[in-house]
Amino acid sequence: MSNEFNYNLAFSRNIGWITENEQSCLRQKKIAIAGLGGVGGSHLLTLVRLGIISFNIADYDKFELANFNRQAGASISNLNKPKTDTLEAMALDINPELQIKKFEHGINEQNLEEFLKDVDIYVDALDFFAFDARERVFAYCAENNIPAITAAPLGMSTSLLNFIPGKMTFEEYFQLHDKSPVEKIFYFLLGLSPAMLQRGYLVDPSAVDLINHKGPSTPMACDLCAGVVGTQVLKILLNRGPILSAPWGLQFDAYRNKLVKTWRPGGNKNPIQRLGIALAKKQFLNQQIRKK
Repeated sequence: MSNEFNYNLAFSRNIGWITENEQSCLRQKKIAIAGLGGVGGSHLLTLVRLGIISFNIADYDKFELANFNRQAGASISNLNKPKTDTLEAMALDINPELQIKKFEHGINEQNLEEFLKDVDIYVDALDFFAFDARERVFAYCAENNIPAITAAPLGMSTSLLNFIPGKMTFEEYFQLHDKSPVEKIFYFLLGLSPAMLQRGYLVDPSAVDLINHKGPSTPMACDLCAGVVGTQVLKILLNRGPILSAPWGLQFDAYRNKLVKTWRPGGNKNPIQRLGIALAKKQFLNQQIRKK
């Protein structure tokens, strides 16, 4: 540990927006983050700068060139290096007092309990298409009264959902159980972003390839996600002010200068949602036919 490091001085500029007692409280909290790619690395570094020191982080992947446009940690010096090792080093370079437990093989049924043991909040940063893992994690959080947050980087926007103990669960909202892999894509996308603010400025639809799990992304969206998630973590952990919880959601689109608070009682069972999902599926099928 560096002799030059001093926790109170390092995070003294947080004071004012939070109290010294609240900073001490944050110092005692533990966060689990699954996924260190598009948004996960940014989440980790933001929460480290907030003064939280205990983390469980999980990712099985390594950095590659295709990550460079958006992922914290993606650089020439980190090519082909494990994301867990890279982000751990970056975080420790901010605060050498950190207590980080790495799950280098990602999360699975065997290590899920260990990954979420004694954590105060779960921050979801799994790949968009990692439905099985995401369903397991959120189900465990609901069963064990762990608050869980997900914020999706969509276009040049962020779309937030909080799942708070005692409120609507992830499965009750998204209704992913028993859906086919293709159906889950539409249920998850429309559930994350009922307002779909990002849709209006997609200039090249051919870049979206849902079947092969590929789509365009921007660094701005990932940074917006980290800011929103960091704020929600602060509010939840410090019990500061009202918390939006599903079926309430929030999307801010920096490109369109729009902020929308969404409310979908019943989640994806809501008639408006069912219509949106049906239209999205129809549009997708028409695109597939045109490609042929």
